[in-house]
Amino acid sequence: MNFKNKIVIITGGGTGIGKAAASAFLDAGANVVLNGRREQVLSDTARQLDPSRKKLAYLAGDIGKRDTCLNLAAAAVKQFGGIDILVNNAGIFKPTPFLDHTEADFDAYLGTILKGTFFATQAAVPEIKKRGGGAIVNTGSMWAMQAIGATPSSAYSAAKAGVHALTHNLAIELAKDKIRVNTVAPAVVATPVYETFLPPDKVEPALASFNAFHPLGRHGQPKDIVSAILFLAGEDASWITGTVLPVDGGVMAGHHA
Repeated sequence: MNFKNKIVIITGGGTGIGKAAASAFLDAGANVVLNGRREQVLSDTARQLDPSRKKLAYLAGDIGKRDTCLNLAAAAVKQFGGIDILVNNAGIFKPTPFLDHTEADFDAYLGTILKGTFFATQAAVPEIKKRGGGAIVNTGSMWAMQAIGATPSSAYSAAKAGVHALTHNLAIELAKDKIRVNTVAPAVVATPVYETFLPPDKVEPALASFNAFHPLGRHGQPKDIVSAILFLAGEDASWITGTVLPVDGGVMAGHHA
């Protein structure tokens, strides 16, 4: 795919799917601006992916805050001259029983996932319009469409379901501006998010235990999701908008066992 001189913002870009997407967009010729909460993680990622720092910039901050979103859009304009593509990928995930959720962690899910997607898009759209249109790709979730007993995730699922609904609404509203809005919905993907609630030696066994859950026999890797993100962001998907695309090893097709 060719994204030469396209300007791409990726939230949640320091690790996992976001980092892999940044690498793929850079390889395809794009200029990339990353966002995440942790300055050091972003700095390390930037140094690894673009040692010259000519094609990649970053801005640390809480994407759930509108000011961060506005500053991120402004950084892309200042550094590279505009915005063509926005990848709303920031998220948090920790299986938690419904009755154990607190107001604070419920707000954290809504803030990072739903508010972050909403306000990052709101900040980026005026700049994308100036470029004659572009693409927005959100990271949704299988959990927004199907509950999994082994991973109680009511707050996470509610926030991601909001992203799915937002995808449909914005696809209709922004179509006249030639801005396409789509979402990828992964199942279990090996990313560092699992290290936030599991001991390091338990991560691989936990992920492996979900292999059989996926009809294709394995859990996902970031590259599986990135392929779909780049497709939806690119010209090959120029007649696709408002789609929530499961990238899930077949989970949403039905129950195979």
